[in-house]
Amino acid sequence: MQPHLLPAVLWLAATAVLLAAGAVRQPSSNCQRKCGEVDIPYPFGIGPDDCAMPGFILRCDNTSGVPFVSFKPYVNHVDVLNISLLQGQARMLSAISSSCYNTTSKLMDYFDWSLNFTNTPYRFSSTENTFTVIGCQSLAYIRDYDNNGKYMSGCVAMCQKSDVTTFTNDSCSGIGCCQTAIPKGLQYYRVWFDENFNTTQIYNFSACTYAVLTDSSDFHFQMSYATSKDFNTSNNGRLPLSVDWAIGKETCEVAGKKLDSYACVSKNSECVDSSNGPGYICHCSVGYYGNPYLQDPAQGCIDIDECKDPNNYPCHGRCHNKEGGFDCFCPPGTRGNATIGPCSKVVAKQVQIAIGICTIVFFVLIILLGLQWVKHNQRIMRQNLISKKDAYFRQHGGQLLVDMMKIENNINFKLYCHEEIELATNNFDDKEIIGRGGQGTVYKGYDLDPDNNLVAIKKCKRIDENRMTEFGQELLILSRVTHKNIVKLLGCSLHFEAPVLVYEFVPNKTLHYLIHVHDEPSMRTLEIRLKIASESATALAYLHTHKHPIFHGDVKSANILLAHDLSAKVSDFGCSMIRSTEENLHGVKGTMGYLDPEYLLNFNLTDKSDVYSFGVVLLELITRRRALSKDKESLVSVFKDAVKEDKLVELLDPEIADHDNIEVICQVAELADQCLAMAGASRPKMSQVAEELRGLIRPVLHGTGEHHAGSPFTVQEWSSTNNAASEYTGDETSDYYSQKKKAAMSIEFAR
Repeated sequence: MQPHLLPAVLWLAATAVLLAAGAVRQPSSNCQRKCGEVDIPYPFGIGPDDCAMPGFILRCDNTSGVPFVSFKPYVNHVDVLNISLLQGQARMLSAISSSCYNTTSKLMDYFDWSLNFTNTPYRFSSTENTFTVIGCQSLAYIRDYDNNGKYMSGCVAMCQKSDVTTFTNDSCSGIGCCQTAIPKGLQYYRVWFDENFNTTQIYNFSACTYAVLTDSSDFHFQMSYATSKDFNTSNNGRLPLSVDWAIGKETCEVAGKKLDSYACVSKNSECVDSSNGPGYICHCSVGYYGNPYLQDPAQGCIDIDECKDPNNYPCHGRCHNKEGGFDCFCPPGTRGNATIGPCSKVVAKQVQIAIGICTIVFFVLIILLGLQWVKHNQRIMRQNLISKKDAYFRQHGGQLLVDMMKIENNINFKLYCHEEIELATNNFDDKEIIGRGGQGTVYKGYDLDPDNNLVAIKKCKRIDENRMTEFGQELLILSRVTHKNIVKLLGCSLHFEAPVLVYEFVPNKTLHYLIHVHDEPSMRTLEIRLKIASESATALAYLHTHKHPIFHGDVKSANILLAHDLSAKVSDFGCSMIRSTEENLHGVKGTMGYLDPEYLLNFNLTDKSDVYSFGVVLLELITRRRALSKDKESLVSVFKDAVKEDKLVELLDPEIADHDNIEVICQVAELADQCLAMAGASRPKMSQVAEELRGLIRPVLHGTGEHHAGSPFTVQEWSSTNNAASEYTGDETSDYYSQKKKAAMSIEFAR
């Protein structure tokens, strides 16, 4: 056998195998494919059985008796108007059922209609058809095969004589006309009328009612339909009905495996499951047209030449047909998308190059100008920032401070620039905040200390403009403050709107945290408390007796920091020296619960104001109560009342109020009471307070549970002694209660 004959032999062999296996039957070329004006495409057919698939044989009859004129295709006794392979649908004529009043017999004449497509490929379209009832007193029913209860529905059309004038064309809403849908898969229906609804009483204006299952696109309600016989006569008693059809009762997946019965035999065909009941239909693939049920390449799915149908397949350039589609491209010398719009001419290559170069140069110039503009603006911003920083520096007395630092060469104080402070605080990031107060915000700082130790950077609030020039001198005074129990001021920056102070970093939180938050009693024994109180008092006494006396103005447990060994470090006195006069006039400097009542009356801060606030701290130490409770009750008021009512023991902290410590605690309470005298002149100096506290530490250090010099010193005795001490302080008790109301009213303005 010659090699070039091998493919043909193989094709013949394959064909023989298919024929032997019983491939799907194909129609004869002699079959009738037209009946009257209706095309009859396969799988439908007229004549012998081999002209159609099972169930699709049609009858072509001339019912009028006029030769070659009125031939029409029929399914049983139903006219077929047309057949669509693409939609899998056929249109047929459905008879109109009627119920009319007979004026002669005085009875109703009924004409009922039924249509049976069971055991056929046909089923009534549920998407195209509606059951329609016309009339002024009609109830019509539609039901499935043999009244077996699977489907039944009805529709009521009612109207009165007065409604006749209100009818609207093309409106079927229940008045004179009613419509209802049908379910999927329906192959049989019967129509009949409810005899209880008749026109015997209204025949003079509406004698007939009608019902029909019809394609809703072919029905248009007219006003005369409900009051005359126009609906029946104008349509010759029949209306179009849409009927879906399908091959077999299997899905595409199942049917495709049965070559002897699979109907989609064209080379370029596809199978689609029926949307109205079982079975499937065949379509030509995209880019093809024809009959997908025929194997003959000349009659089956044929390639569409899109280039010959520009209306449906537009191409604005050159069109090239190909199997299943087409190519549309712009001709040489043009460019664009020819499928959506005309092609445009291409500019010559030399011109393109010239345009490209000009465009590049233009954009380079724009970029260079933009960069120059950005640099110019940055330069202006830098100059403005430098000018602003220099202005702040001059306003805050920076030059005077520099000159004074040159005179005092041994001063251990540093001036930091703007950039150093921003870098140390990460541009004052909120994450670096370690404290907020009435005088400013404290940030954790890095890389400012020569030994790389952490520092505390305090950003003060607004400075009094009238005292700006004095600030540098006052900072120099603060830099000379050197005491082991005072937080050291390391330097400052005057390049900000408000001064920024740099302090040593104290790591162990505050006395307030130790007293009120810490959960370990062993960390706040009476010895530790007295030691912290003594060191704090010593530090305050140092400030008061300084060459240039310094009044703290905000003494409280939160401003007493604790070092690693729990030694006290008094803090937050730097910004207090530069607080605005306006703030002092319109608000109170200090913290609620610690404020000196005398200061609240005259706004004159003295060293005795610090003594009063320290007295509140002493009360916190022996009671472990806050200076101001959640209910805004002052600890001082509670203490005074307890002393007056001999209930001091109930106020003391149980952690330290044992028999061995009671005498020392009572002496601390007596000292606190002296500090809390209403008249500032009656209070002791801070140096006296510090000395007395140092004396109280010794009995605790020696652990003596014995009392000095004779009889025990009880709380009752201390209360009596305290009352007697009013001769020393003046009429303190009455003075306290006379000013208590004013102090309470003013305290809410405190910071």
